Amino acid sequence: MHNICGKTHQSMDLGGKVAFVVGGYGAIGTTISETLAAAGATSVIAGRNGDQARALAHQLSDRGYFAEGLELDATNTEAIREFSSSLVQHHGSIDILANCLGFNKEQRLLEVTEEAFDEVYSRTLRAGMFLSQVVAKHQIAAGRGGSQIHLLSVGSSLGFRDRGYSSFCAAKGGLAVLLKQHATELAPHGITVNGVAPGRVRTQKNDRALENASTFRQATANIPLGRLATPTDVAGAVHFFASELSRFVTGQILYVDGGLSACR
Repeated sequence: MHNICGKTHQSMDLGGKVAFVVGGYGAIGTTISETLAAAGATSVIAGRNGDQARALAHQLSDRGYFAEGLELDATNTEAIREFSSSLVQHHGSIDILANCLGFNKEQRLLEVTEEAFDEVYSRTLRAGMFLSQVVAKHQIAAGRGGSQIHLLSVGSSLGFRDRGYSSFCAAKGGLAVLLKQHATELAPHGITVNGVAPGRVRTQKNDRALENASTFRQATANIPLGRLATPTDVAGAVHFFASELSRFVTGQILYVDGGLSACR
């Protein structure tokens, strides 16, 4: 923090911080990894596809940022423990956890299988639980506070009309409540835990389809701001929760949905 003319000014600068970005090479995770690195943090990008994680880290490093890409299966709790211990040993701390994991198998209610439900749970809610636990242990031991940010969805509090999102909504909804519990338990240690819940996000995967005027109108019909979120919109919210500006904000969910969740 900086003191100018007797007033305290907090900063979005993340210089000297280490950000553990799990799922940090996906459509949204890539921009989150880049945003945190651009703010001065060392972005440690991890996920099942080690080649993608390393490729993104190399791209960021070539631009002068601090980044590292490593392989991690977040459904394996022992792997999380080993990975985080190695990360702390190498970098000295884990100041920021950005959990960008998200997985869905779309099935209508009457078609949901136990296997699909369990896989979505394992790769979303269960992974988020133990990522938070393991990182919290290191953050508590370090005694310097920290932040944990979980990427959610409007599906953590709203249903999707005409879609088979039972497994996804259950997992993200569970994570939304779980982070509130973690926030209360970690608050005495100066560790904040928050969630970012985007609505539909325009990415390279859906950009071509949205070039169709009819498809775009249908996708944005219920959004007051009249457009879809961008990965940059989502990353900005994560950056806020990772910065000093949010030090008195914990247990909260910020909806980045253009006003969709405000409508009745």
